[in-house]
Amino acid sequence: MNILISNSSDEPIYLQIVNQIKEQIMKGELTDSEPLPSIRSLAKDLNISVITTKRAYDELEKEGFIVTVAGKGSFVASINNEMLREAKIRVIEEKMTEAVTTAKLLGLTLDELQEMLTLIYEG
Repeated sequence: MNILISNSSDEPIYLQIVNQIKEQIMKGELTDSEPLPSIRSLAKDLNISVITTKRAYDELEKEGFIVTVAGKGSFVASINNEMLREAKIRVIEEKMTEAVTTAKLLGLTLDELQEMLTLIYEG
């Protein structure tokens, strides 16, 4: 598992961890039932607080991406295909929202934005 923390990011550290682990799960880099580093181990590797790491794991568990077994650790949850699809759609929606916001700031029309999207989609 590879996680990079940016101290210059506006995003809180725990959220950086959450987003990177979710991305690795969605890409298939982390697979069903794969063990994750312990909270203490990850905190030590990233040189961050155990509390921050615990918050990230709690968030991931709340969202159904990982499961924690007392005395055994945390593991990648078995995610059904529909849940995985919904998670990927949320990521796309976030990126599209960001693109629309930027387009509006630049004064692009909806037609211009749709034309750009069509060109990108058709590749």
